[in-house]
Amino acid sequence: MSGPQESTSFAALRGQLQEAAATFAGGADALEGILLGMVDDVDRAVREPLEIFPVCHHSPASALAMARRLREKQPKVVYLELCEDMAPLLTELRNCRLPVAVQAFAGDVDGFPADWAPLSVVAPVTEASAEYQAIAYALDTPGVELVLVDRSSDHVFQWDRRDEHAQEGATAPEEAEAALHGEAVGVEIGDLRPRFAELEEHLLRHGKVRHWSEWWHQYVEVPLGDSDHDTYRQVMFLIGSLFRRLAPGDGSRVRVDEDRERYMWTRMREHLTATGTAPEDCLYVCGAFHAASRVEEFGVHGSSDTFTISPRTATTWQYGLIPSSHAAIEAQFGLASGSVSIAATEWAKSLKRTRVKPFRLEGQAGTKKSGKKTAVAAVAPAPQSPVAADKLTGFLRRPPVLDGLDEAELLGWSVDIVRAARRNGYLASTADAIAVFETSILLAGMRDRAKPTPYDFQDAAVTCIEKDSVPGRRDVRRLVEIMMGGDRIGQVGYDSLPPLARDVYDRLAPLELKLEQRGVRRALLDMASRPELRACSDVLWMLRRLMPQGAARPIMGERRLGERSIQESWDLALGTHQRALIELGYEGVSLEQVLEQRLRREAYGAQATTGTVLAAVEDATLYLGSRRLADELGTHALKLLATERSVDGAPEVLRRVRALLAYYRTSEPSLPSWIESFVKTGYAHYCTLLPTAFRDEDATVGQVAAMLGFLFSMEGLALSLGCDRTQLELAVAQSHPDEPSKTALLWAAQVQLGTLSRAELRARCDELLDNPLVVPAYPRYLSGFVHALEPVPGLADVVVEAVSNAFGRLPDTVLLPWLPLLITTLRSGASDLAPLLIREAGRIFPGRLAALDAWVPPWRMPQTDPFATARSKPAPDVRHGAALLTAHPSTCDAVAELLGYDGVWAQPESEVPFPSGVGLLATHPATCDAVAELLGYDGVWAGPAAGPSPSGGAILTTRHPATADALESLLVGG
Repeated sequence: MSGPQESTSFAALRGQLQEAAATFAGGADALEGILLGMVDDVDRAVREPLEIFPVCHHSPASALAMARRLREKQPKVVYLELCEDMAPLLTELRNCRLPVAVQAFAGDVDGFPADWAPLSVVAPVTEASAEYQAIAYALDTPGVELVLVDRSSDHVFQWDRRDEHAQEGATAPEEAEAALHGEAVGVEIGDLRPRFAELEEHLLRHGKVRHWSEWWHQYVEVPLGDSDHDTYRQVMFLIGSLFRRLAPGDGSRVRVDEDRERYMWTRMREHLTATGTAPEDCLYVCGAFHAASRVEEFGVHGSSDTFTISPRTATTWQYGLIPSSHAAIEAQFGLASGSVSIAATEWAKSLKRTRVKPFRLEGQAGTKKSGKKTAVAAVAPAPQSPVAADKLTGFLRRPPVLDGLDEAELLGWSVDIVRAARRNGYLASTADAIAVFETSILLAGMRDRAKPTPYDFQDAAVTCIEKDSVPGRRDVRRLVEIMMGGDRIGQVGYDSLPPLARDVYDRLAPLELKLEQRGVRRALLDMASRPELRACSDVLWMLRRLMPQGAARPIMGERRLGERSIQESWDLALGTHQRALIELGYEGVSLEQVLEQRLRREAYGAQATTGTVLAAVEDATLYLGSRRLADELGTHALKLLATERSVDGAPEVLRRVRALLAYYRTSEPSLPSWIESFVKTGYAHYCTLLPTAFRDEDATVGQVAAMLGFLFSMEGLALSLGCDRTQLELAVAQSHPDEPSKTALLWAAQVQLGTLSRAELRARCDELLDNPLVVPAYPRYLSGFVHALEPVPGLADVVVEAVSNAFGRLPDTVLLPWLPLLITTLRSGASDLAPLLIREAGRIFPGRLAALDAWVPPWRMPQTDPFATARSKPAPDVRHGAALLTAHPSTCDAVAELLGYDGVWAQPESEVPFPSGVGLLATHPATCDAVAELLGYDGVWAGPAAGPSPSGGAILTTRHPATADALESLLVGG
């Protein structure tokens, strides 16, 4: 689309291209239209009253041309292709060490699908970029206004398809430096790369280069490094038009590009109209691809009523700065590894060669402070020519200028790479340095270059030094990248951090560590001698819960329910994970608030289970100490438990409920009401599911064992709360499993309930070993018995007996093929219960090898009734009590002395005609009367032996001699 009137500035170039198209194509065709259309695009962009400055992303040539032009033109308004809602953040760049990225973040979405969250948009900024030069000029020059005109972060997701962003994020490398941007969508400021694959392949093949970054460096960066402003603009316009006209027909991407151009020109016209600024006093900085635009809204005189900007959604966006790196930028925009580092080195060399003074933000971190401030406004602006002359013709017809060989620079590179290689384990020597030097020159000559580029030197170093293998962590290609400038990683200053990040650094200040720096810092916390460090410990445990692995890693010390360490040791890498810490600040103003929000999201999420909610209750108690939040989440766990129809989460529920019960019983005066209701509901719930779980093929034996563990271990509390044990008995009676492991588990439950004796259980195990058809499945029965140790730990001796009988009774032909199955079954299904089994085996088996030969297993010893001997022994003629007193008179003397009775022993003349104890009872009738009254016998004491009527005591002792003997033994202590 040409302008309203054609210019004669490029008439000669049009004629030459038309003749070339006719010569090569044999007449007018599409080639002529493309070539002439490119000239029309350049002519239209050059004649625009509002000066357009085309740039390439992180290009030293663009940055150098921008610095020159800003000092010459000194525009009053700078329009920049960047998301318009990121403008307030640009002033914070002075507090950061570049490279950093401006980020827009949205955790909660409103107007987008929920599975897109969180949304993130980043725009990286480096010092060797034209965008930073424009920002530094506008912010530090009085009277200059910086206006961002690109679509907002909200429109980025309104216009783009989410699946494309997901694919872009999935192809990013996994290195830590390359992942600094996370899965954020990158804003391609000044992106300039051919979208026509065949064109890029053609350029790389004929340019004798390996990737696009090297082609751009050789054929654009170097020629444009020392060119004048008009030549730079027209060449960049031409390249942008070429890539635009040869772009494939990706309708969605072309639509987004054109909408962005309409958006930017609409915003610029609105600003010009509102402020009354003359277009000649403005500068529009954008990518060369967008500079050669052909939309109707192009230019200050373009159509104003053909495009309407859609309103933003209700999504709340938050903004901040995150650290970036050269590797992250390369991964974000598909650049070759090391290209951004090489560009930074070329930028520094170009500044020294051309003596151009770049713009830097006043007080910029990581730069040298200048003694005096440069007054840009004091220099008179250069007059602007009304019509730009044709610079393209001379540039395209000029032969390439071959730079002379800088032997000193190349020699320094060769020596440095050999030194770096030796430090990383390579057997490099001075001969390798000479070989790298000569090979670099040879490769440059083969590629039609007089001066070797950093890419030629890299290839030469790999060829000459890296032989067969890489001895260290880095290969030679990576060593060259580090030597050329390395992967420079930025840092966000303290003043530019969100409140949460600043609060974290302030609360960790007592540790006296430089946590802002990258790398690992070791922190030692002795809370016994320094109680103020307990607050630091709380912060570190919350950071471990919230941040990625490695940001805060405990070396010594632990935190569990009811336990607190008095000494801790931590490895902290908060500077390395600064991006994650900054993104925490988007979720709240304090760690406690963010942790509470995350616990609520986990507990109330669509995929939340009872175990997940109980884990949130534990974390709320452990890290926040919030009884209110724990009670709320516990009540929600009770609701989820009542709605679950499977037993998948039973092991986790059992483990967490046990831990919470133990904690509340030891630290609280009474159990919370929610956990009492949870136990009561869980008891009835698992009793209902138990018969189905025994028959369900999807329910594992570990899950069923966890259900029984809940029922048996919580039985006492459940019964005290009103549950009925009959419900459990009925559930076990209704269970009829088919799987051997579940059958063994059912037998264990019956033993616990008392419906199956241990003798019967042993008999069933013996029957299994006697049946040759069941022997191959015996390991599965043992697996069930081992899992039964969870609900019935008292069966450990029976399990040891079952395993020992198998090893003792089965022949080797059966045992040896069967043994691997037994080991794998126990290891995969009951590894956590094996210690209990081993401990019981250690208690039963002898501890020394010498005792093993004479050792008899307890289950093989003859079973005797301890009361059988007493029942079969004939009763003696003389009563035990009388004989005992006679045999041990000292006991009776002591009792008599205690009672104040003074007497002597009588010698019996003949055998006592009545049972022993009668004399003692006759002497002390009160005892016999009390026993008679207790037994309900009413009688009177008789007189002498010749009396007419017997006494109650005499009759009682005569009829019940055992009682008399017991009473006598009780009184005399015999």
